[in-house]
Amino acid sequence: MRFLYYSKEKGEETFRKVLMINGSPDVKGCIHTAFLEAATIFEEAGIESEEIIVGPKDIRGCIGCRKCKTTGRCIFDDLVNETLPKLKEAQGVILGSPVYYGNPNGTLLSFIQRLFYSSPDDLHMKVGASVVSCRRG
Repeated sequence: MRFLYYSKEKGEETFRKVLMINGSPDVKGCIHTAFLEAATIFEEAGIESEEIIVGPKDIRGCIGCRKCKTTGRCIFDDLVNETLPKLKEAQGVILGSPVYYGNPNGTLLSFIQRLFYSSPDDLHMKVGASVVSCRRG
């Protein structure tokens, strides 16, 4: 498996880091297990990966104040602001969530809405993927 990312600054293909955002409230559940498998593959390819646990955290939703557009960070100083520099550094992002009533975990949705909106960096061309865990009752 080969991972590529074209660096305009260096004029070469590189892929150095993947950020894995775990939206499951069960920190050692199916999403974590899938991320462990992905991390093994990334490590074999010489790619650093980091798992950010979001699911059990108290993450509030965006209030649309737009302060982040002038300060470069969210007014709520929580995991979102801690993750912003990691998002800038990563070339790839994997979002993982259990499916609740046909949707991702609400905590993950609040987190990624605030994270992506408050980021002052250009997020175009970041490689993205998702991992879901669901069952029918």
